[in-house]
Amino acid sequence: MAETVWYEAEDWGVGELWLDGETLLWHELPGPRHEDVGVHLHHPLADRLAAYFTGARAAFGDVELDLDGYTTFQRAVVETLRGVPWGEVVTYGELAALAGYPNAQRAAGSVCAGNRFPVVVPCHRVVAANGIGRYGVSGVEYKRRLLGLENVGFARDADLEAAAASPARPSKPGGVEARWKLL
Repeated sequence: MAETVWYEAEDWGVGELWLDGETLLWHELPGPRHEDVGVHLHHPLADRLAAYFTGARAAFGDVELDLDGYTTFQRAVVETLRGVPWGEVVTYGELAALAGYPNAQRAAGSVCAGNRFPVVVPCHRVVAANGIGRYGVSGVEYKRRLLGLENVGFARDADLEAAAASPARPSKPGGVEARWKLL
């Protein structure tokens, strides 16, 4: 039987988990509370997520996910993304290639766009080749905050355009240019 668990993340709001036993069905990122939902603070996954939102270096690779209905490609992208370490980012193209599907960056982006398990499947760690990329309804600023928790600074788009105009810009192997820096 599925249960709903809410947790409070200080300065972020209230997040929501839908669980079937130990299997995560859905995770709603913390946001402003619009109604009195009550907050359950003593579920192990909720506690770990609340700690993550305080800056704790939490890992979620052990969380069982409901991937029923996912294709082989979608499963490969999800599993690959779960292996991107805290504090690091990959581009959509790199994610697709690491999952075994080179040149499938748009399809990898679609998997991220439909991610039901944000933070647990860390799509915020995936960036565009020419900027930070999108972050669904939560928005780019939410993505910047998540990356900031992991000490990843990301230049604003105007800064990226100025850097692109610079002739002495270093690039990563394979021609993918660095767009982030560790703080």
